[in-house]
Amino acid sequence: MADQGPRRSPVKRRAILDAAIKVFTDEGYARTSVDAIAAVAGVGKQTVYSHFGDKEQLFLAAIHEARAAVSATPADRAVVLSEDPREGLAALGEQILDIALSPRVSALHRLTIAEVAHHPELQRTWRESSASADHGVVGYLRECDGDGRLRVPDPVKAARQFSHLVITEGRVETAYGMLPLRPGRRHAIAADAADLIVRACAP
Repeated sequence: MADQGPRRSPVKRRAILDAAIKVFTDEGYARTSVDAIAAVAGVGKQTVYSHFGDKEQLFLAAIHEARAAVSATPADRAVVLSEDPREGLAALGEQILDIALSPRVSALHRLTIAEVAHHPELQRTWRESSASADHGVVGYLRECDGDGRLRVPDPVKAARQFSHLVITEGRVETAYGMLPLRPGRRHAIAADAADLIVRACAP
């Protein structure tokens, strides 16, 4: 196979993903073409195909990229989690809401809902992407279980339940990211979900 190094340029991949997120959220999945994404990215259509294969795979990559970009926390903004499980989980819950309700992630999630009847695999990929975002909660719950602060037989399940509580409440309150969420409400949603988990997992 010929060397595809020049076609797999990280700079071009970055440009394609940025263009894909913009065009998908502006135009919707059905109306978006690879030609349009290539034009916005400033690359040829074959370059898009060489990086991502087809429009569907590019859409899935755009979802992952949007979530990753929001969840990347600069070192000076990193949260030191409290030893108090309620406070620690509440802080994690606020981070989850920041990601789930960010403009790009919200727009892509609404787009996924609109397209899931035609592309059921989009929902599976969204669930997998959401599960990967729970890792911080899983680790924290394992720590709490290990030192006796909580009793968490299944940290993965508990983390998923916590995330679902937080995200569902946030999405309903903001019309799936269409309306702003005040900082006070963001904290209250995260704190209420944290309280439920702590009560359920009390040692």
